[in-house]
Amino acid sequence: MPWASKRQPDTGDGYEKRDANVRGLLLFGLGLAVVMVITFLAMKWTLEFLSAKSPLGPPAAPFANARRLPPSPRLQAYPHVDLSAYCEQQLSALNSYGWVDQQSGVVHIPIDRAMDLVLKQGFPARPESEMSPYDKQAIVPVGNVDALPPEGAAGQCKFVDEHPPVDYTK
Repeated sequence: MPWASKRQPDTGDGYEKRDANVRGLLLFGLGLAVVMVITFLAMKWTLEFLSAKSPLGPPAAPFANARRLPPSPRLQAYPHVDLSAYCEQQLSALNSYGWVDQQSGVVHIPIDRAMDLVLKQGFPARPESEMSPYDKQAIVPVGNVDALPPEGAAGQCKFVDEHPPVDYTK
């Protein structure tokens, strides 16, 4: 084998026959001690410099502000429960009567009832004689009642997909 050493160590006595190099060991120990002292001094100087640059302030009291909330936005522990409660609240607002501003006399009505009223009364519009040619070109048909909702229009609560299409022609 070309990589094997030609000279094999003597394993007959079971111990080394020469002493350790005391001078080398002492120089290594002295060098290690000098490096440690320099490192400690550099750490002390760095910590003093950083303390002077940005002081920590008064020590924290253990019971002051025991329950301080983190800054916004906060993570939700149970987001599916929060979303279902939000969707129920939105659905109840869509399907109930209530005051928006009682002093001004503004109310909200169920969405189905509002659509029925709009279909019966129609939207307020200007007469065609008052419209400019540009206004006539800008009129775009909205579609019919049987049209499918666009994809992704359901939102988080899936309001569009939840109810079957309503026939408003009756």
